[in-house]
Amino acid sequence: MEEEIYHAELADVKREANILNGLAGTTVAVAIVFLMLGISYGEIVDETTSDSSEINGVRVPVWERGNLNYITDQNNGYVMEFGQYEIHETQNEWNSTHVFVEYELPLEEGGAAPNGVISLAYWRPDVPEGVQVPVIAEFGPYFQEPSVQTPTIEVPGSWLGEMIIDQLLPHGYAFAQVSVTGTGRSNHCMDLMGTAEQLGNDAAVSWLGSQNWSNGNVAMIGKSYDGSTPWQAAMFGNEHLKTIVPISGLIGVKELMWKNGSAEARAPIMHNGVYGSYGFDGDEEDYGNLCPDYIIGPGTGVSAWMFGSEVAGDYWAERYFLDRVLENYGGSVYLIQGMHDWNVDPHMAIPTINMLYDRGIEAKGLFGQWDHDYPDRPVQLWERSDMGGRGGEAFPSMIRFDWMQDLLEWFDWYLKGEGRQPGLHVEIQSNQGSWRIEDRYPASDTVEVVMTLGEDLQRISGGQNVLPDGSTGPVYESAPLESDMYLQGLPRLHVEVSTTTVGGQLYALLEDCNAGDCIHIGHAIMDLRYHEGGDELSSAWTPVVGTITAKMEFIALDAEIQAGNTIRVTLLSTGEDYLPASTSSIVTIQEGAGSTLQLDTFDPSGRLYWTPPVCTHEDVCL
Repeated sequence: MEEEIYHAELADVKREANILNGLAGTTVAVAIVFLMLGISYGEIVDETTSDSSEINGVRVPVWERGNLNYITDQNNGYVMEFGQYEIHETQNEWNSTHVFVEYELPLEEGGAAPNGVISLAYWRPDVPEGVQVPVIAEFGPYFQEPSVQTPTIEVPGSWLGEMIIDQLLPHGYAFAQVSVTGTGRSNHCMDLMGTAEQLGNDAAVSWLGSQNWSNGNVAMIGKSYDGSTPWQAAMFGNEHLKTIVPISGLIGVKELMWKNGSAEARAPIMHNGVYGSYGFDGDEEDYGNLCPDYIIGPGTGVSAWMFGSEVAGDYWAERYFLDRVLENYGGSVYLIQGMHDWNVDPHMAIPTINMLYDRGIEAKGLFGQWDHDYPDRPVQLWERSDMGGRGGEAFPSMIRFDWMQDLLEWFDWYLKGEGRQPGLHVEIQSNQGSWRIEDRYPASDTVEVVMTLGEDLQRISGGQNVLPDGSTGPVYESAPLESDMYLQGLPRLHVEVSTTTVGGQLYALLEDCNAGDCIHIGHAIMDLRYHEGGDELSSAWTPVVGTITAKMEFIALDAEIQAGNTIRVTLLSTGEDYLPASTSSIVTIQEGAGSTLQLDTFDPSGRLYWTPPVCTHEDVCL
């Protein structure tokens, strides 16, 4: 197939400033005083503080980075050291090379394209002849898609591509952009993370790892949909895939929009009803993008809301990745998640990080109080950080200007075997902005605090009935706290209820209140047909006379509640971002020992806290 030539202009970044900053960082690091003398945090500290200022004095533990002279006044983070290599020049202005990777599609995939074709572009450093380099790649549906107004795949993406090419490629890394099936110039259909897409991703990883200019080691990185593709590729146990960096990435499609049988507002139309349009943009290649999944996808989305599952087939199982990753993957994972991400909720990362640890997979977590974004974008983080428990309380401490340096050190170790092994811990930020280290998340040393509805949590308004109108239900509140309370992880609300029908829904809002001024700290939702929790329908019950216990689990949170404040729980039939239940019922709350809020608390005095590099961006931080 013929190559196409595209002309554009790459955004200029401050390379000179970057070089000078690295030199300054070297000087500053010599004078660093250990901030945490006298603080021990077990093996985490022991493994990473030893000889910590090696490699030009800038590769230091995370808790010392606040002392280094990072660039903190720009729109993203920068590495501390600029690499030695220029970009390898090609025939287009972007210095990219485009190829098509062909792979076999199983017969059962059907469709107009019997064999798959993946569109791929890559950039290489200009290294001496015979020197092989690892590859960092982003796979997704957005390259060259008119519906999202993104450029052709030969153009580096402004969200990640430009940064990686400018900052990591000079250190001896190639970079690739890959269009998943049915998007850009890749064929078959856009089947929303199904088998064809998964096989195409694996084929592209194999191609990148087997080129004569490649050292055989491939990393995948990306956010949102592009954060699901690393999980997909990891399922195959491909020998070339050494590390993945999912940023707010999906571990499963159903898990994105259904929680205990309850559906997000976008759920019935989010499947191929939205992304399917990517494969049909009105050009002559559309004929190759037809397949049965365009019909199955939207139908399955609607049926999940109505019936809680698919009527027949294995649509959801095909699109759940984590189980196969845990079984087959032999690489590492750097997992990044916004704790206030309402697009891809934190339950994609928490407790996933602990499941990785338990399987012996080397993993690191970076969990901050941002929305659906990268951790180093001050303008975007500021625009999406509202007060009232939506990230505003943590701004600007959430901005991690050391992130690109962190990525460099991560890739150096896992793709080149250079430097020191990064700390395999969780960096977690509370809703008030403080950063600390945990060895797992949720941690293993939390202490459960149980509050009973009607006793420890008194009803302050509303009756005991939750009406299916979305706005009527009881509100419970604790007495003022006698001391500060530190929460983390996945709180539970187990509520004994009776209903008028076999159905209904509960939404629980958890708030931190000060004299009636409340901020959001967590929420949970459940279709009562799933009252035991999970994806399987629970046993039926006798309406009116029988009771069930709704075992609700909150979306992951990390919160600090001051002494004198109160904890408030509001129960409704639905809430922000969710559909009403497909089964309507009045739900009556049974107060007493059968209805409890269970909070996981921890002692902050045993944690390692630190301050990241301070944001100096003129427009949003000063």
